[in-house]
Order: sequence, then C-alpha cells, then structure tokens
Amino acid sequence: MTLDRDASALMAGDAAEHAPGRAADAPSRSRRERLTSAYASVERRLSAPRIRRTLEWAAPTAILTIAAIARLTGLGHPHQLVFDETYYVKEGWSMWQLGFEGEWGDEANERFEAGDASGLTSEPDYVVHPPLGKWIIGMAMAVFGFADPFWWRLPSALAGIALVGLTYAIARGLLRSVAFASLAGLWMAIDGFAIVMSRTALLDGVLAMFVLAGAGALLLDRRGSPARTVRAAAGWPRGRAAMLWSRPWIVIAGVLLGAACATKWSGAAFLAVFGIWIVVMDALDRRRAEFRNAWLGTLLVQGPVSFVLLVGPALVIYVASYAGWFEGGWGSQLALERADLRWGGVLAWVPLGLQSLWMYHAQQLGFHVGLDSDHPYQSPAIEWLWLGRPTGFEMVATDAGVWWITALPNLLVWYAGVIAMGFLLFWLGRALDRRAGFLLLGIAAGYLPWLAFPDRTIFFFYAIIFLPFMVIGLAYALQLLVGRRRSRAPAASGAAVADAAGRHGADALVEAEAAGTDGPHWHQPSSDLDAQIAAAIPDPAPARTRPGGWPDDVERRAAGWTVIVLLVLVSVAVALWYLPVAYGIALPEPQIRLRYWPPNWP
Repeated sequence: MTLDRDASALMAGDAAEHAPGRAADAPSRSRRERLTSAYASVERRLSAPRIRRTLEWAAPTAILTIAAIARLTGLGHPHQLVFDETYYVKEGWSMWQLGFEGEWGDEANERFEAGDASGLTSEPDYVVHPPLGKWIIGMAMAVFGFADPFWWRLPSALAGIALVGLTYAIARGLLRSVAFASLAGLWMAIDGFAIVMSRTALLDGVLAMFVLAGAGALLLDRRGSPARTVRAAAGWPRGRAAMLWSRPWIVIAGVLLGAACATKWSGAAFLAVFGIWIVVMDALDRRRAEFRNAWLGTLLVQGPVSFVLLVGPALVIYVASYAGWFEGGWGSQLALERADLRWGGVLAWVPLGLQSLWMYHAQQLGFHVGLDSDHPYQSPAIEWLWLGRPTGFEMVATDAGVWWITALPNLLVWYAGVIAMGFLLFWLGRALDRRAGFLLLGIAAGYLPWLAFPDRTIFFFYAIIFLPFMVIGLAYALQLLVGRRRSRAPAASGAAVADAAGRHGADALVEAEAAGTDGPHWHQPSSDLDAQIAAAIPDPAPARTRPGGWPDDVERRAAGWTVIVLLVLVSVAVALWYLPVAYGIALPEPQIRLRYWPPNWP
C-alpha cells in the first residue's frame, strides 16, 4: 500500500510538473489546427469541378491583364532613345524604309526623337546582329509612324506580354497545376527585369519570346511521343529501323528557334541543346518500347530525321530573314565585286549572294568574339547569379529629382530561383526527373555559353532569355517541397504497366504509361485497362492522420502554402519598392539611392 501511494504521488507530481508545458503547447497546437482546417476547407472548395473550370480561364486571364497593364502603361516614357534603342529603333525604321540597315547622319538621335528621320541615308550600315528582331521592332512604326515612342516600344511590350502567357502555359503543362503555373506567371508578370525588357525596344525580349515558344512546341511534341514510338515498334519488322517523320511540332519548334537565331545568335545554343534533348528523349522512348539497340538506332536513324525536321526549317527562316539584305545590305555584293574571294571546286555552285552572306557572318563572328571594350555596366556571366552588376539603361536628373531605368529582377524571386536551381540539380540526380532536366537545360543554354567568354564585354540583361525557365523552376521546386494532394487511385507501377502491355499490346502500353507520373500525359486509359491496373496494385495503406482528423499531407500542404503566400506578398512588396527604377519615375536622389542594388551600385 505504501509503495502504491508513493507511486501515485510521484505520478501526480510528474503530471503537475508537466501540466504548464501542456498548457503552453495547447495554443500552439490550436493555431496549427485552425490553419490546417482553414486550408483543408479552401482546398475542398477549390477542388469543386465548377470552380476548377473557372480557374482554368480566370487565372491566366488575370495574369495576362496584370502583365499588359505593367508593360503598356506609360510606354511612351521616356521620350528619348534609351540605352541600345539608339541602334535597334532606328535600324527597325530603316528596315521598313530600305529593306536593310542604312547609315544615319550626324545628330541622328536628337532629330529622330523630334520626329525627323531625314538623317537616314541609303548607304548600308555595318551591323552585327541578324535582321528579324529589327523587322519586328519596326512593325508598329511602319504603320503608325515614329513620332510617339509608344510605337517604338509596342512590339517589345507585346512580346513581353506573350512571354508571360507562354510562361504560364508551359508551367501549366509541365507542373499540371493551375496554382503553381499561376505562381510562375505572376512572378514573371511583376518582375522588374522582365518589365524593363518589355518596355525597351531591344532584341533580347523578342529573342526570349521565340525561345520559350520553341520550347513549348517541343513539349507538345513529347505529348504523343510514347504512342508514336510504340506504334512504330509494332509497324516495322526491325524496330531499330523505324523512322518517324510525322512530327509537326518539331517542325514548328524549328521555325520558332530559327526565328530566335534570326533575332540574335544566342538562339543557336537553344537550337543545339534542344536538338540533343530530342534525341535523348527519343532513345529513352525506344528503350522503353523494347526496340533493339535503342540508342544506336536512334543515333543512326531517328536522329538524322529529327535533325532535318528541326534544323531544316530553322535554316530556312534564318536565311529568309536576310531577304532585304540581299538587295543592298552591307557586304551583300562582296562576292560579286571580289572574284578572288569566290568559292571554287565543289562549292562553286553556291549562289554568290549566299557566299557573300557567309563572308559577312565570318566578319560578324570576329566582332563578337573579339568584343572587349570597357563599359560601365558590363557584367561577366559569373556575376549574374548574385546580381553583381545589373544593367543601368538610363539616368536623368530633372527638377523633380533623379530617375533611373535599370534591368533589375525581383530580388526575392531571383535569389529564390538561384536556390531552386541547386535544388532541381539535386532532384535531377536523385530522381532523374525529366521536368527538372528540361528546365535546367533551358537555363544552361541561356547561361553557360557566356561563361566561355570571361574577357568579352557582356551584360546582365542577356539573362532575360532564361528567366522564364528559372521562374518555372522555382514554382516546380516549391511544388515538390509542398507535395501534391493524394489522389484516390494510386499511380500505375512499372509491373502493372508491363502486365497490361502483355495482355493488350502496344495501345495498352501507351494507355498504361499515361496513368503514371513520368511527365505530363493527356491519354485517358480505357475502363478495361483501368480495372486491370487497379487489380494489379494492392490497396494503399490509409494515410496517417493527425488528432485534428486530417491526413499528414494536408498539414504539410497547409504549412507549405502559408510560406508560399508570404513569398508572394513579399515579392509584390519588392516589386512595388523597385517600381521607380523599372519605370523611370523621378525621386529625390536619397530615395533613388535606396533602390540601388547592390547597395554600392552604380
């Protein structure tokens, strides 16, 4: 009895000792439970079919509206040629007047800004970038004139709006989530760097639009790739000899990437990288479809076919963009005037105009490789990751204060995107995730080539070409960290897929793959195959639940989305703070200095 009383007293003492701790923990648990309960309620409501259908069109519409307002409002300010507009705006006007870039006389900028284009001469000017981007910049001026700077910049602004729409669309297809696609689209819409590049008539915004559109076309080609490969295996006696010519999205991608190259040579890196990506994906498809010597067959048979489908249209678009140049552009008559420079032997049949174009490109290449003149805003590519030297486009002191226009990204989104790149690299190595690989390839194609030229004069604003891939990568990293809502039916396992293929043949294999999680698929499996897959997989164990009654993953998503909402709010606040340096709004000098980045800039 004595021992029992002592034990009871000891237990009572322990309970009394720990009671304050439990009382202190109760509010914390209560707040967590209330947050999770609120999130679960919102998630259930958003999962309703009617609301989901509404969000499918309302989310991109709202994002595009924000992008349009951000890019078109006050587009005519400033009423002067900003940064490299001194080249591309006047050259854009010249393209529509002469068909090529003509030389401009003295004080051409001041006269052009005043609405006087008489400084343009018919003498061809030596330029170092292809003509397509300048044709596009000059489109609105050709119709509405150039007196208002609004028309100088309208094509670039429309390209910037399209870039936001493409960012959303590609994120929607890759991530299969309206919510995370909306994150990517919104961050692209409010990014100060993207806004400045859309409100300035430069080539790089147009280039980024073509590159991203080409990437989207390649993803659309992947949509039906497993089905094509399996049917090819069934239709050819020797699987490795199968050639797939009917791939219209690769042809469209070739047109778009050719247009990117015809805007700026930076597009060629994407043409090469995405071409390799096509071959690798085709080889993996053939290996999964049990082609004999899948890799060798792809390299020897399908690889050359894909090369023709991709590079052929790109080359046609590129050469066609020089149509006006052949009529009198700088160097167009070089092979005609210099017989000693003409090609001989097996190349003697090449038209003299194309020979001149090749010679002109050799001179342009020499310029680009040897460009090493100092510039106050040059920034080696290695500095881009930490924003060592954002590009200052223009600075003007007025009676109202000082205004800057600076190609400065949203700091939160940029640095979070850099961290997300590291995470996606880890995830690619761990899970061989093809979506992560595709996004990292897009970033690498836009960034890594510049590291090969550490002594060349390079600017940070070139990074606009891979900014959409970085933003989508950030959204994808957050999606992986937050986790998905668990579906009622589990994904098909590899054994179930193989068993279904054995019973139903090639079409069943394609449908079973569509039930998996490896990349976005749009095929719907038949009910018979669905039943067999379900029968092949045991019922999943019920999800663990918390005391509040919801599964663990709901609590994880509630915490994750709380962090994401905070990130969105802070990113919007950052965008508003740096708004003056995106739009050139005059502020007293001490206030404008608070918006320098890095703080010792410029």
